Amino acid sequence: MGVNLAALATAIAAPHDDGMPLLEAVSGIFGSISMASWICLMLPQMFANYKAKSADGISMTFLIVWMLGDVTNLLGAFFTHLAPTAIALACYFCVADCVLITQCLYYNNLNRRKAARAAARAAEAHHATEDSPLLGRRGSEEAHRRRASHSSQTKTPVVGDDVLDTKPWVQNLVSLVAVYAIGFLGWFISYKAGAWKGGEPAPPSDPDEQRTTLELVGLILGYASAFFYLAARVPQIVKNYREKSCEGLALLFFLLSLTGNATYGVSLVTYSQDKKYLLNAVPWLLGSVGTIFEDSIIFIQFHIYANNARVSNSSV
Repeated sequence: MGVNLAALATAIAAPHDDGMPLLEAVSGIFGSISMASWICLMLPQMFANYKAKSADGISMTFLIVWMLGDVTNLLGAFFTHLAPTAIALACYFCVADCVLITQCLYYNNLNRRKAARAAARAAEAHHATEDSPLLGRRGSEEAHRRRASHSSQTKTPVVGDDVLDTKPWVQNLVSLVAVYAIGFLGWFISYKAGAWKGGEPAPPSDPDEQRTTLELVGLILGYASAFFYLAARVPQIVKNYREKSCEGLALLFFLLSLTGNATYGVSLVTYSQDKKYLLNAVPWLLGSVGTIFEDSIIFIQFHIYANNARVSNSSV
């Protein structure tokens, strides 16, 4: 089931044969890669939550503010007539946010109930020790040993401290390459199927032309979404800093976010060089570039706190 690389290269290098401009093809390719990144984005974090049976590592404020950004992003992209991939991605963002937030709320509720039951049992055991202190002391020591054993197993840096091992980095790299390949292949198949054959390109618009009311509303929503995206990472960065740990976070989640934002920005810029379109796309570009910077800070936290974990493990 091999793919003819020469045919793929020809399709990119000479899209003019079918009336498709080169930059529009580039926009389609990077938009498709971005879509593949965002489709896969939530999966690593959802799997990390499922594996740990906990969502303590991720900030709920981060997720909620991020969802506000996705909602305003969807409305703004629709009103300002952005690239079709931008609108499609915005729709998917909202659905994926709901799924991840629902999972986090489920595990938070589940663990809260477990903690309440454990506290009730501990209170009962404390009252029992007043009648049988020796037996209670032995039971308490045994319970302490079990908790210590369980803690040593559950605190093993399986997900959050991926950087302690080289193997997770290899897996993450392979995953990113697969996302690029799937995104490119998806565009190529749709290109060959004629999905990218449109009519004559629209003439350049006058940048000084007055915007419609919907376009102005869309632009305001676009800046609002950029603000929400930039603000969303801050609670997570602060949480990591306070706890001096990235345990519970999936590194691949942020790698895919970086990939998705970078390719999303390229897709927007190459879709059209019309000045009015580019001015309308400014808030979305700001959101993408800003979150790339903030994701880079989280990568640094992964590295620093993984080193701290390595030192603490070696001293045990």
